[in-house]
Amino acid sequence: MEKKKKKSQLREWVDSALVALVLVVFIRTFFFQIYKIPSGSMIPTLMPGDRIFVSRLVYGPKVPFCNLRLPGFRRPKRGDIIIFIPPHERHKHYIKRLIGLPGDTVSIRRGNIYINGKIVTIPQIARNFYYNEGKYGRKGEVVKIPPHKYFALGDNSINSQDSRFWGFVDENDITGKAEFIWWPIKRIGMIE
Repeated sequence: MEKKKKKSQLREWVDSALVALVLVVFIRTFFFQIYKIPSGSMIPTLMPGDRIFVSRLVYGPKVPFCNLRLPGFRRPKRGDIIIFIPPHERHKHYIKRLIGLPGDTVSIRRGNIYINGKIVTIPQIARNFYYNEGKYGRKGEVVKIPPHKYFALGDNSINSQDSRFWGFVDENDITGKAEFIWWPIKRIGMIE
């Protein structure tokens, strides 16, 4: 009888652990994910070591093992901080600020971003100085963003490998929107 009771308790524990695992995988896949900022490419907005909450729901979560995306609340917009898989490092996730949308032209002049020939005045973008570097960020270069692609830059332009160097982010490779910093305690807050 005692042996049967122990087996029953073990079975309950295993069942509970499996349900918890399935819930964690489901929530991470379709709702949100936690990331740790590895580099200084987004200083001063995000610091190395910050832990952030990323919403997968905003743009619509991707269904694993296929190229299907569920509907989101909205499309990516200029100024959003996005998490994505870059075209040149398919095994990593990058975090950058979305600068250019499909069909836009982008150029960098005197440290400022110009979209379709007009200077960008969105505070989160305008406060940063952007350097003319890389194939897509050379001085005098006007880049046309192809359909279903985006142009993303780090806020810390001098220390960021971004669209200026490797090109465009495919809309299918955007995995979420950075929402807030949850660690360290002194930096807790919404991400702008």
